[in-house]
Amino acid sequence: MKALLGLLALAAGLAQAADMSVVRYIDQDPGDPPYATRILVTADFMRMDSGEDDGDFILLDRRKQTVINVMRGNQLALVFTPGELPARPAGWKPRLDVQSGAPGTQRFSLVVNGMACSEGVAARVAAPDVARAMAELKAVLAATQYRVWQATPPELQHDCDLANQVWESGITLKLGLPLEEREFSGRTRQFEYHSSQPDRPELFRVPEGMPTVAAAS
Repeated sequence: MKALLGLLALAAGLAQAADMSVVRYIDQDPGDPPYATRILVTADFMRMDSGEDDGDFILLDRRKQTVINVMRGNQLALVFTPGELPARPAGWKPRLDVQSGAPGTQRFSLVVNGMACSEGVAARVAAPDVARAMAELKAVLAATQYRVWQATPPELQHDCDLANQVWESGITLKLGLPLEEREFSGRTRQFEYHSSQPDRPELFRVPEGMPTVAAAS
């Protein structure tokens, strides 16, 4: 019921003319307390943070296809750019199962080698540009995520990490904005609300004087 009420509020927000979409989720990692994630989207940028204007944040420049991780405590902004990915491994056969859900939604399950890597509910037409921006962020980081996977000890490597973060990173976002999501690791995401607000350009800039450093390729 909470997700449906949030979806109605989201749909109402679409009718408002504004320059910035604001989406809030409650995320939770296994064994840790839940935490808020705020996503701000304009035509040029996407920002992801904890809801605090003066905290750390991740910034996607949608035109330049770069991602900047702003770490205020370290006084450093780490810059990521797209990289080359090797071909999908032989026998790689992911399956995306989609079923109708509540009005305006679809239930999905991304399956690899019999394991449900990601499953949840997506809103088909609500805030489509937010879903696109989320997919763009994953696309820029896919090569970095692949290098992280390669550096992981073999006993901790999982095909679902490759599915969710590398090879099929944006496939479920093509279904629409996630309202609920659960990954194979136990990590969960729950949609809370969407609103449309006037653009705030100052939130989409690296703090003045903070050095930017290219991430290792």
